[in-house]
Amino acid sequence: MKALCWQGVNELSVEHVPDPRILNAQDAIVKVKLTTTCGSDLHLLGGYIPAMRAGDVIGHEFLGEIVEVGTEVRRHKVGDRVVVASIIGCGRCWYCENDLWSACDNSNTKPAFADMLYGQPIGGIYGYSHVTGGYKGSHAQYIRVPFVDYGAFHVPDGVDDMDALFTSDSAPTGWMGADLAGVRPGDVVAVWGCGAVGQMAARAAMLLGAERVISIDRYPERLAMTERYVGCETLDYTRTDIIEELKERTGGRGPDVCIEAVGLEAEGAGRRHLYDKAKQRLGMTLDRPIAVREAIYACRKAGSVFILGVFAGLVDKFPLGAMMNKGLTVRSAQQHGQRYIPKLLDLVARGELRTAHLATHTMPLDQAPRGYDMFKNKKDGCVRAVFRPWA
Repeated sequence: MKALCWQGVNELSVEHVPDPRILNAQDAIVKVKLTTTCGSDLHLLGGYIPAMRAGDVIGHEFLGEIVEVGTEVRRHKVGDRVVVASIIGCGRCWYCENDLWSACDNSNTKPAFADMLYGQPIGGIYGYSHVTGGYKGSHAQYIRVPFVDYGAFHVPDGVDDMDALFTSDSAPTGWMGADLAGVRPGDVVAVWGCGAVGQMAARAAMLLGAERVISIDRYPERLAMTERYVGCETLDYTRTDIIEELKERTGGRGPDVCIEAVGLEAEGAGRRHLYDKAKQRLGMTLDRPIAVREAIYACRKAGSVFILGVFAGLVDKFPLGAMMNKGLTVRSAQQHGQRYIPKLLDLVARGELRTAHLATHTMPLDQAPRGYDMFKNKKDGCVRAVFRPWA
Protein backbone atom coordinates (compact mmCIF):
# COMPACT_ATOMS: atom_id res chain seq x y z
CA MET A 1 0.00 0.00 0.00
CA LYS A 2 0.99 3.66 -0.31
CA ALA A 3 1.90 5.63 2.82
CA LEU A 4 3.52 8.93 3.76
CA CYS A 5 6.79 8.25 5.60
CA TRP A 6 9.00 10.44 7.76
CA GLN A 7 12.57 10.12 6.48
CA GLY A 8 14.33 12.78 8.53
CA VAL A 9 14.00 16.39 9.63
CA ASN A 10 11.80 18.18 7.09
CA GLU A 11 11.93 15.17 4.77
CA LEU A 12 8.81 13.22 3.77
CA SER A 13 8.19 10.73 0.98
CA VAL A 14 5.33 8.57 -0.29
CA GLU A 15 6.44 4.95 -0.24
CA HIS A 16 5.05 1.47 -0.78
CA VAL A 17 4.93 -0.31 2.60
CA PRO A 18 3.42 -3.64 3.74
CA ASP A 19 -0.32 -3.75 4.30
CA PRO A 20 -1.31 -3.87 7.99
CA ARG A 21 -2.75 -7.09 9.38
CA ILE A 22 -4.73 -8.15 12.42
CA LEU A 23 -2.32 -8.75 15.31
CA ASN A 24 -4.74 -9.05 18.22
CA ALA A 25 -8.32 -10.24 18.55
CA GLN A 26 -9.56 -6.71 19.34
CA ASP A 27 -8.01 -5.14 16.21
CA ALA A 28 -9.65 -3.92 13.04
CA ILE A 29 -8.24 -2.89 9.69
CA VAL A 30 -9.62 0.42 8.38
CA LYS A 31 -9.49 1.55 4.78
CA VAL A 32 -8.61 5.24 5.12
CA LYS A 33 -10.90 7.56 3.15
CA LEU A 34 -9.68 10.91 4.54
CA THR A 35 -6.71 11.87 6.69
CA THR A 36 -5.49 15.34 7.58
CA THR A 37 -2.38 17.18 8.63
CA CYS A 38 -2.21 18.43 12.22
CA GLY A 39 -0.09 21.13 13.81
CA SER A 40 1.49 18.57 16.12
CA ASP A 41 2.76 16.70 13.03
CA LEU A 42 4.90 19.74 12.25
CA HIS A 43 6.82 19.04 15.44
CA LEU A 44 7.73 15.65 13.96
CA LEU A 45 8.93 17.34 10.77
CA GLY A 46 11.01 19.81 12.73
CA GLY A 47 12.74 17.08 14.70
CA TYR A 48 11.41 18.22 18.07
CA ILE A 49 9.65 14.97 18.99
CA PRO A 50 12.19 12.29 19.95
CA ALA A 51 12.35 8.63 18.88
CA MET A 52 11.33 9.02 15.24
CA ARG A 53 12.84 6.54 12.79
CA ALA A 54 13.26 6.78 9.03
CA GLY A 55 10.34 5.07 7.36
CA ASP A 56 7.81 5.76 10.13
CA VAL A 57 4.30 6.33 8.73
CA ILE A 58 2.83 9.53 10.18
CA GLY A 59 -0.72 10.89 10.56
CA HIS A 60 -3.27 10.51 13.35
CA GLU A 61 -6.53 12.23 12.34
CA PHE A 62 -8.65 10.12 10.01
CA LEU A 63 -11.92 8.59 8.85
CA GLY A 64 -12.51 5.37 6.95
CA GLU A 65 -14.33 2.09 6.45
CA ILE A 66 -13.75 -1.09 8.43
CA VAL A 67 -12.65 -3.90 6.10
CA GLU A 68 -11.57 -6.57 8.61
CA VAL A 69 -12.16 -7.26 12.32
CA GLY A 70 -10.58 -9.49 14.95
CA THR A 71 -12.44 -12.34 16.59
CA GLU A 72 -13.21 -10.41 19.81
CA VAL A 73 -14.57 -7.23 18.19
CA ARG A 74 -18.17 -6.74 19.31
CA ARG A 75 -19.26 -3.18 18.49
CA HIS A 76 -18.15 -2.95 14.86
CA LYS A 77 -18.45 -4.92 11.66
CA VAL A 78 -17.04 -4.88 8.16
CA GLY A 79 -18.51 -1.99 6.18
CA ASP A 80 -18.94 0.43 9.09
CA ARG A 81 -18.02 4.06 8.34
CA VAL A 82 -16.04 5.22 11.35
CA VAL A 83 -14.06 8.13 12.68
CA VAL A 84 -11.18 7.03 14.90
CA ALA A 85 -9.78 8.82 17.95
CA SER A 86 -6.11 9.71 17.50
CA ILE A 87 -5.44 8.42 21.03
CA ILE A 88 -5.42 4.65 21.54
CA GLY A 89 -7.15 3.46 24.73
CA CYS A 90 -7.63 -0.09 25.99
CA GLY A 91 -11.01 0.73 27.59
CA ARG A 92 -10.36 -1.29 30.73
CA CYS A 93 -7.50 0.22 32.73
CA TRP A 94 -8.17 2.67 35.57
CA TYR A 95 -7.47 5.69 33.37
CA CYS A 96 -9.76 4.64 30.53
CA GLU A 97 -12.53 3.75 32.96
CA ASN A 98 -12.22 7.30 34.35
CA ASP A 99 -12.35 8.92 30.88
CA LEU A 100 -8.65 9.83 30.97
CA TRP A 101 -7.93 8.04 27.72
CA SER A 102 -4.60 9.62 26.79
CA ALA A 103 -3.14 8.28 30.04
CA CYS A 104 -4.04 4.66 29.16
CA ASP A 105 -1.83 2.12 30.91
CA ASN A 106 -1.97 -0.54 28.20
CA SER A 107 -1.93 1.02 24.73
CA ASN A 108 1.71 2.14 24.57
CA THR A 109 3.72 -0.85 23.36
CA LYS A 110 7.04 0.91 24.05
CA PRO A 111 6.54 2.49 27.47
CA ALA A 112 10.23 2.82 28.33
CA PHE A 113 10.66 5.91 26.12
CA ALA A 114 7.88 7.88 27.83
CA ASP A 115 8.86 6.58 31.24
CA MET A 116 12.34 8.02 30.74
CA LEU A 117 11.08 11.36 29.40
CA TYR A 118 8.04 11.98 31.58
CA GLY A 119 8.37 9.74 34.62
CA GLN A 120 5.50 7.46 33.57
CA PRO A 121 4.31 5.87 30.33
CA ILE A 122 1.60 7.66 28.36
CA GLY A 123 -1.04 6.27 26.01
CA GLY A 124 -0.43 5.24 22.42
CA ILE A 125 -0.96 7.62 19.49
CA TYR A 126 -1.08 6.76 15.80
CA GLY A 127 1.93 7.87 13.79
CA TYR A 128 3.52 9.89 16.57
CA SER A 129 6.96 8.47 17.30
CA HIS A 130 8.10 5.52 19.33
CA VAL A 131 7.54 7.53 22.52
CA THR A 132 3.83 6.85 22.00
CA GLY A 133 4.15 3.24 20.87
CA GLY A 134 5.58 3.40 17.36
CA TYR A 135 2.20 2.79 15.73
CA LYS A 136 1.84 3.22 11.98
CA GLY A 137 -0.04 6.39 11.13
CA SER A 138 -3.10 7.26 9.10
CA HIS A 139 -1.47 8.86 6.04
CA ALA A 140 -1.84 5.53 4.30
CA GLN A 141 -4.37 3.47 2.39
CA TYR A 142 -4.99 1.14 5.34
CA ILE A 143 -4.35 1.30 9.09
CA ARG A 144 -4.55 -1.17 11.96
CA VAL A 145 -6.81 0.08 14.76
CA PRO A 146 -6.16 -1.64 18.13
CA PHE A 147 -8.97 -1.77 20.72
CA VAL A 148 -11.34 -0.75 17.93
CA ASP A 149 -14.45 -1.17 20.08
CA TYR A 150 -13.24 1.77 22.21
CA GLY A 151 -11.47 3.96 19.66
CA ALA A 152 -13.72 3.94 16.57
CA PHE A 153 -17.13 5.61 16.33
CA HIS A 154 -19.93 5.18 13.81
CA VAL A 155 -20.50 8.27 11.70
CA PRO A 156 -24.25 9.08 11.69
CA ASP A 157 -26.13 8.86 8.41
CA GLY A 158 -26.36 12.25 6.79
CA VAL A 159 -23.06 13.52 8.20
CA ASP A 160 -20.56 14.22 5.43
CA ASP A 161 -17.13 12.58 5.58
CA MET A 162 -15.33 15.93 5.71
CA ASP A 163 -17.52 17.19 8.56
CA ALA A 164 -16.87 14.01 10.53
CA LEU A 165 -13.12 13.89 9.84
CA PHE A 166 -12.20 16.61 12.31
CA THR A 167 -14.03 14.91 15.17
CA SER A 168 -11.10 12.47 15.18
CA ASP A 169 -8.73 14.93 16.87
CA SER A 170 -9.15 18.69 16.29
CA ALA A 171 -12.68 19.03 17.63
CA PRO A 172 -12.29 16.79 20.71
CA THR A 173 -8.97 18.42 21.55
CA GLY A 174 -10.54 21.88 21.42
CA TRP A 175 -13.62 20.76 23.31
CA MET A 176 -11.48 19.16 26.01
CA GLY A 177 -9.63 22.43 26.53
CA ALA A 178 -12.81 24.39 27.11
CA ASP A 179 -14.41 21.64 29.20
CA LEU A 180 -11.49 20.82 31.49
CA ALA A 181 -10.60 24.51 31.84
CA GLY A 182 -14.01 24.86 33.45
CA VAL A 183 -15.68 27.30 31.05
CA ARG A 184 -19.00 28.37 32.55
CA PRO A 185 -21.89 30.54 31.40
CA GLY A 186 -20.90 34.20 31.56
CA ASP A 187 -17.14 33.62 31.31
CA VAL A 188 -14.76 35.62 29.16
CA VAL A 189 -12.44 33.19 27.35
CA ALA A 190 -9.24 33.95 25.42
CA VAL A 191 -7.82 31.39 22.98
CA TRP A 192 -4.28 31.58 21.64
CA GLY A 193 -4.20 30.22 18.07
CA CYS A 194 -6.70 30.24 15.19
CA GLY A 195 -5.71 26.96 13.64
CA ALA A 196 -8.12 24.02 13.65
CA VAL A 197 -7.74 23.21 17.36
CA GLY A 198 -7.93 26.86 18.39
CA GLN A 199 -11.10 27.38 16.36
CA MET A 200 -12.67 24.28 17.87
CA ALA A 201 -11.71 25.42 21.39
CA ALA A 202 -13.30 28.81 20.75
CA ARG A 203 -16.49 27.25 19.40
CA ALA A 204 -16.63 24.84 22.34
CA ALA A 205 -16.33 27.74 24.78
CA MET A 206 -19.26 29.45 23.08
CA LEU A 207 -21.40 26.31 23.16
CA LEU A 208 -20.55 25.89 26.85
CA GLY A 209 -22.01 29.34 27.53
CA ALA A 210 -19.10 31.77 27.51
CA GLU A 211 -20.30 35.37 27.29
CA ARG A 212 -17.31 36.49 25.20
CA VAL A 213 -14.61 34.54 23.35
CA ILE A 214 -11.52 36.28 21.98
CA SER A 215 -9.17 34.38 19.64
CA ILE A 216 -5.57 35.47 19.02
CA ASP A 217 -3.37 34.90 15.96
CA ARG A 218 -1.40 36.84 13.36
CA TYR A 219 -2.51 35.38 10.02
CA PRO A 220 -5.31 37.47 8.44
CA GLU A 221 -6.94 34.49 6.70
CA ARG A 222 -7.13 32.50 9.95
CA LEU A 223 -8.48 35.45 11.88
CA ALA A 224 -11.10 36.01 9.17
CA MET A 225 -12.04 32.30 9.12
CA THR A 226 -12.48 32.32 12.89
CA GLU A 227 -14.72 35.35 12.75
CA ARG A 228 -16.81 33.84 9.95
CA TYR A 229 -17.21 30.24 11.09
CA VAL A 230 -16.78 30.46 14.87
CA GLY A 231 -18.35 33.89 15.33
CA CYS A 232 -16.07 35.22 18.07
CA GLU A 233 -13.89 38.29 18.47
CA THR A 234 -10.29 38.18 17.21
CA LEU A 235 -7.00 39.94 17.92
CA ASP A 236 -3.83 40.17 15.80
CA TYR A 237 -0.92 39.98 18.22
CA THR A 238 1.38 41.83 15.79
CA ARG A 239 -0.86 44.90 15.96
CA THR A 240 -1.57 45.22 19.68
CA ASP A 241 -0.23 44.38 23.12
CA ILE A 242 -2.32 41.30 23.84
CA ILE A 243 -2.15 41.44 27.64
CA GLU A 244 -3.09 45.11 27.75
CA GLU A 245 -5.83 44.64 25.16
CA LEU A 246 -7.36 41.76 27.09
CA LYS A 247 -7.32 43.84 30.26
CA GLU A 248 -9.00 46.67 28.39
CA ARG A 249 -11.75 44.34 27.11
CA THR A 250 -12.39 42.86 30.53
CA GLY A 251 -12.52 45.97 32.69
CA GLY A 252 -8.92 45.53 33.87
CA ARG A 253 -9.47 42.04 35.27
CA GLY A 254 -8.36 39.68 32.49
CA PRO A 255 -10.10 36.64 30.97
CA ASP A 256 -11.63 34.04 33.29
CA VAL A 257 -10.23 31.23 31.14
CA CYS A 258 -7.18 31.23 28.87
CA ILE A 259 -6.63 28.36 26.40
CA GLU A 260 -3.27 27.87 24.69
CA ALA A 261 -3.70 26.08 21.34
CA VAL A 262 -0.34 26.69 19.70
CA GLY A 263 2.35 24.38 21.07
CA LEU A 264 6.12 24.14 21.12
CA GLU A 265 6.81 26.16 17.96
CA ALA A 266 4.86 29.23 19.05
CA GLU A 267 5.66 32.53 17.37
CA GLY A 268 5.62 35.89 19.07
CA ALA A 269 6.87 39.43 19.01
CA GLY A 270 9.76 41.13 20.76
CA ARG A 271 12.98 40.03 22.43
CA ARG A 272 11.53 37.11 24.37
CA HIS A 273 10.49 35.44 21.12
CA LEU A 274 13.98 35.89 19.63
CA TYR A 275 15.52 34.48 22.82
CA ASP A 276 13.28 31.40 22.76
CA LYS A 277 13.84 30.78 19.07
CA ALA A 278 17.62 31.06 19.39
CA LYS A 279 17.75 28.61 22.30
CA GLN A 280 15.56 26.12 20.43
CA ARG A 281 17.68 26.28 17.28
CA LEU A 282 20.84 25.80 19.30
CA GLY A 283 19.35 22.69 20.89
CA MET A 284 19.41 24.25 24.38
CA THR A 285 15.66 23.69 24.81
CA LEU A 286 12.99 21.69 22.98
CA ASP A 287 10.00 23.98 23.37
CA ARG A 288 9.04 27.63 22.88
CA PRO A 289 6.42 28.44 25.57
CA ILE A 290 5.64 31.92 24.25
CA ALA A 291 1.87 31.56 24.15
CA VAL A 292 1.78 29.70 27.48
CA ARG A 293 3.61 32.53 29.24
CA GLU A 294 1.31 35.13 27.75
CA ALA A 295 -1.79 33.17 28.76
CA ILE A 296 -0.56 32.94 32.36
CA TYR A 297 0.21 36.64 32.56
CA ALA A 298 -3.08 37.60 30.88
CA CYS A 299 -5.41 35.39 32.93
CA ARG A 300 -7.32 36.99 35.78
CA LYS A 301 -6.37 36.15 39.36
CA ALA A 302 -7.81 32.77 40.42
CA GLY A 303 -8.60 32.03 36.79
CA SER A 304 -7.93 28.93 34.70
CA VAL A 305 -5.33 28.19 32.02
CA PHE A 306 -5.45 25.11 29.81
CA ILE A 307 -2.48 24.07 27.63
CA LEU A 308 -3.70 22.28 24.50
CA GLY A 309 -0.61 22.67 22.33
CA VAL A 310 1.85 19.78 22.18
CA PHE A 311 5.08 20.14 24.17
CA ALA A 312 7.93 17.63 24.16
CA GLY A 313 10.23 18.39 27.07
CA LEU A 314 11.59 21.20 29.23
CA VAL A 315 10.85 24.90 28.80
CA ASP A 316 12.80 27.95 29.90
CA LYS A 317 11.49 30.88 31.93
CA PHE A 318 8.18 29.34 32.89
CA PRO A 319 6.31 31.96 35.00
CA LEU A 320 5.78 29.77 38.05
CA GLY A 321 5.71 32.79 40.33
CA ALA A 322 2.84 34.38 38.40
CA MET A 323 0.94 31.10 38.37
CA MET A 324 1.33 30.57 42.11
CA ASN A 325 0.83 34.13 43.33
CA LYS A 326 -2.19 34.74 41.10
CA GLY A 327 -3.75 31.49 42.29
CA LEU A 328 -4.22 30.08 38.79
CA THR A 329 -5.44 26.60 37.97
CA VAL A 330 -3.26 25.24 35.14
CA ARG A 331 -4.18 21.99 33.39
CA SER A 332 -3.12 20.13 30.27
CA ALA A 333 -3.47 16.79 28.50
CA GLN A 334 -3.25 14.94 25.25
CA GLN A 335 -6.84 14.71 24.11
CA HIS A 336 -9.27 12.28 25.72
CA GLY A 337 -11.04 11.75 22.39
CA GLN A 338 -13.24 8.81 23.38
CA ARG A 339 -14.78 11.05 26.03
CA TYR A 340 -16.00 13.63 23.53
CA ILE A 341 -16.35 12.19 20.02
CA PRO A 342 -19.93 10.82 20.35
CA LYS A 343 -21.19 14.19 21.58
CA LEU A 344 -19.32 16.04 18.84
CA LEU A 345 -20.70 13.82 16.09
CA ASP A 346 -24.16 14.59 17.45
CA LEU A 347 -23.44 18.34 17.41
CA VAL A 348 -22.23 18.08 13.81
CA ALA A 349 -25.34 16.12 12.84
CA ARG A 350 -27.53 18.85 14.39
CA GLY A 351 -25.64 21.63 12.64
CA GLU A 352 -24.36 23.20 15.85
CA LEU A 353 -20.70 22.50 15.11
CA ARG A 354 -19.08 23.25 11.75
CA THR A 355 -15.78 21.65 10.84
CA ALA A 356 -15.54 21.06 7.07
CA HIS A 357 -14.30 24.62 6.46
CA LEU A 358 -11.00 23.64 8.11
CA ALA A 359 -10.14 21.55 5.02
CA THR A 360 -8.79 24.41 2.92
CA HIS A 361 -6.81 22.09 0.61
CA THR A 362 -7.68 18.55 -0.49
CA MET A 363 -5.36 16.36 -2.56
CA PRO A 364 -4.31 12.76 -3.29
CA LEU A 365 -1.88 11.08 -0.92
CA ASP A 366 0.76 11.19 -3.66
CA GLN A 367 0.87 14.96 -3.16
CA ALA A 368 1.18 14.79 0.64
CA PRO A 369 4.75 16.18 0.80
CA ARG A 370 3.51 19.25 -1.08
CA GLY A 371 0.52 19.42 1.25
CA TYR A 372 2.78 19.48 4.28
CA ASP A 373 4.92 22.19 2.72
CA MET A 374 1.81 24.32 2.20
CA PHE A 375 0.57 23.58 5.71
CA LYS A 376 3.87 24.26 7.44
CA ASN A 377 4.61 27.48 5.58
CA LYS A 378 0.97 28.74 5.59
CA LYS A 379 0.97 28.95 1.78
CA ASP A 380 -2.23 29.92 -0.02
CA GLY A 381 -4.03 30.32 3.32
CA CYS A 382 -3.65 26.64 4.17
CA VAL A 383 -5.28 25.77 7.50
CA ARG A 384 -5.44 22.00 6.92
CA ALA A 385 -4.38 19.83 3.99
CA VAL A 386 -6.57 16.74 3.69
CA PHE A 387 -5.36 13.66 1.80
CA ARG A 388 -7.45 11.11 -0.11
CA PRO A 389 -5.36 7.90 -0.12
CA TRP A 390 -7.44 6.29 -2.88
CA ALA A 391 -7.66 9.26 -5.25
